Amino acid sequence: MSHRKTIEIFSAGCPACEETIQLVNQVACPQCDINIVDMNQAEGASRAKELGIHVVPTVVIDGELSPCCTHSGVDEAALKTAIGI
Repeated sequence: MSHRKTIEIFSAGCPACEETIQLVNQVACPQCDINIVDMNQAEGASRAKELGIHVVPTVVIDGELSPCCTHSGVDEAALKTAIGI
């Protein structure tokens, strides 16, 4: 049995962020817990600061920045690899 994965999606509610949320929901594994982190809220901004996040959307998997979002937009293949599917 695979361990559970925690996926955090850092979002400001923009269209690119919403697209990323949809994509993550489509490709996430059954063992994935998905959390949307609202950068417009103090708690979300604080969590982003802890992780060194300066742009959205950003995906964090098990506390590590995912390489799926290091270029312009989200790379679906890199996201799947990061999730482990």
